[in-house]
Amino acid sequence: SGLLVTRIWGFGNTNDASKVEENFFQELKGGKQRLNFDDATGIPKLDYVVSKAEELGIKLIVPLLNGNDDLGGINTYVANYGGTKNSFFTDAKSQKAYIAYVEFIVNRYKASPAIFSWEACNEPRCEGCDTSIITTWATNVSRTIQKIDSRHLVSLGDEGWFAPPQKVPAGANGYPYSGAEGIDFAANLAIPDLDFGTFHMYPDQWEETDDWGNTFIKEHDAIGKRLGKPVILEEYGVKKANSGRVKVMQSWQDTIVKGTLAGDLFWQLEETLKGTKPGDEYRVQYSREGGSVYDEVVTKHARDMKEKAVGGV
Repeated sequence: SGLLVTRIWGFGNTNDASKVEENFFQELKGGKQRLNFDDATGIPKLDYVVSKAEELGIKLIVPLLNGNDDLGGINTYVANYGGTKNSFFTDAKSQKAYIAYVEFIVNRYKASPAIFSWEACNEPRCEGCDTSIITTWATNVSRTIQKIDSRHLVSLGDEGWFAPPQKVPAGANGYPYSGAEGIDFAANLAIPDLDFGTFHMYPDQWEETDDWGNTFIKEHDAIGKRLGKPVILEEYGVKKANSGRVKVMQSWQDTIVKGTLAGDLFWQLEETLKGTKPGDEYRVQYSREGGSVYDEVVTKHARDMKEKAVGGV
């Protein structure tokens, strides 16, 4: 397919290991923190993925926390140490445990050539908060990671929303520009220890048009150029039910190829191996068939991006 970088979850929390049917990396329970080293369900699973990536020459973006509840995110720290998902970013007990986990994972894999970057959190949000809260938090976390591992890149993993005074373009509904989720993309990208910026894009979830996606891409591209840092579109997709999904995704990809974004990662790869669970409604199923959705929006685009990189050397 020509894919060189993929994103894997470096987190996996639970508040009760006895209720987990699959894998988890740490249990946060009774005010304590326990790492799971069980070969069948724990950190050795992540060891295998990293070693396999080394073998295959694949680079990994590794988020160390989830802003969402899936697989045990910020919610598991809150359940164990108290507070709310908003107060997590400033709560001393939660932060002590989170940083301990960050230090453990980064130290464990910092010598691996498979690591492309460490990511503070997948989609951090602080609803209704001043954007300075997450900016301050990201400043501290990125500094901590850089002190442990200066060889690999560090990113935030945010959805790339804007905050005033960023102008709302004509026809947009304003939500991605409001700062309502406590994110200011430009302020976060300016953090010294963050090496590149990230943004995610699901116009249908935000009541924006598909064409608006091209504007969103260009806006991030412009801020990256202004601040002198690379930016990647780290997640994007169109639901399988949308009959025009291929054309829409190709339109966004064309904007990326023509611009200066450093890269993009579609959401999400669906495997066809026996026993694997289907992905969500944005999934793109792996296929070697010419003319398949995978061929049109993954294989061909990967080739275009490789040519763009070579052309820019």
